[in-house]
Amino acid sequence: MPAKPYGMICPITHAAEVLEPRWTLPILTELWGGSTRFNDIRRGIGNISPALLSKRLKELEAMGLVERIEDRAAGTVDYLRTQRAIDLEPALTALSEWAQCNIKARVALCDSDVSTLMWKMRNHVITEELPNRQVVIQFHFTDPGLLYDTYWALYRPGGPIEICSTIPDFDIDVYVETEKVSLVSVLLMRTTISREIEAGRLFLSGDAVLTRTMDRWLKTGDYSHLQGIELLDTPLAPAAE
Repeated sequence: MPAKPYGMICPITHAAEVLEPRWTLPILTELWGGSTRFNDIRRGIGNISPALLSKRLKELEAMGLVERIEDRAAGTVDYLRTQRAIDLEPALTALSEWAQCNIKARVALCDSDVSTLMWKMRNHVITEELPNRQVVIQFHFTDPGLLYDTYWALYRPGGPIEICSTIPDFDIDVYVETEKVSLVSVLLMRTTISREIEAGRLFLSGDAVLTRTMDRWLKTGDYSHLQGIELLDTPLAPAAE
């Protein structure tokens, strides 16, 4: 049964009626990030069931925000943003910037899912800054209770970054040991790599050049122009004996 309209004469309430259903904005954001296939969208979003994602995509298509393109010859289906959805980008950017400045770091970062985080890492490794050879980066998360706590980013010259939860017997170039909140905070510019290393939440070892230049090959969000972003808190100093 459709939700009862707000009954207000206000453009924002009309926008809310379209965008409020749970997962609508994350789906649009994932499409904005370049995902077009159902499974890629689902993996990029995280904790959404296939049935609900299918329902939301159909709703977005009915509202003219998403176009479904089926290639029967190839057996593929892609979901593309319409111009109406593209016109939302400034609003989504403003919303993300507001969140960066007004939501506390721990609240904003603690719900991140490691498998979703690592799937997104494909777009956070700048391959142009890596050596022109195969590079393997191991990420080990120290958070308790994870289904998988170790992932590998694999780069081969000329190809995209691959994220693996198992990997053949390749030599590891860089070992990254961290917490999920720490890595997410680096990606969202709530902290820096050097600050996390100093705080004891991030450990790097392996190839000296790659460990030294992580701030070059790891792409972070573009929030440097914002003022008042709350940084991830540092650990409490041990009590004096």
